[in-house]
Amino acid sequence: MSYESVNVVYRKYDGSLHWHHRGLLLGEDEHGVWTGCVANSSGHKGEGPAVAWPHPFVMLFPRDAWWTAAFNTAPHKHEIYCDISTVPEWSDGEVTMIDLDLDVIRTRRNLLKGRPSRVFLDDEDEFEEHRVKYAYPPDVVESARASAAWLMEAVTARTAPFGDAPHWLTLVS
Repeated sequence: MSYESVNVVYRKYDGSLHWHHRGLLLGEDEHGVWTGCVANSSGHKGEGPAVAWPHPFVMLFPRDAWWTAAFNTAPHKHEIYCDISTVPEWSDGEVTMIDLDLDVIRTRRNLLKGRPSRVFLDDEDEFEEHRVKYAYPPDVVESARASAAWLMEAVTARTAPFGDAPHWLTLVS
């Protein structure tokens, strides 16, 4: 099956280009719009060189929430990686949002090494630094923190769509 291609573009609050790549538009469900990348896809951080991703993954872009989520296949160490961002906006085959630094991450359980999965909030220091540097308005700060708190609970509790690997992964694996 062939899928339409979509540009995924994250920017920083000052408008500068952050992570960006091409993905496959897989479909929609009650959680939002899903895109995917097959093994050995690549993206760029800012204007930097291409970065290859050896494992397939899918991304979820909710319709009205201040976050996005990536679901990674094994053996990637992060099972789920959520970026706190502005609400994703779609236009002409492109989804864009502003990365607000905070990340909610669930690591992959590794029974062979005796490591359970864990959920943690990352880059709080970067959020505080950029909050001052870019003068995030109070409503942006409040929305970012509320989204991070909600994600910490939902990802930890494995509330849908953060339970088992989404079926969308089978389309890129």
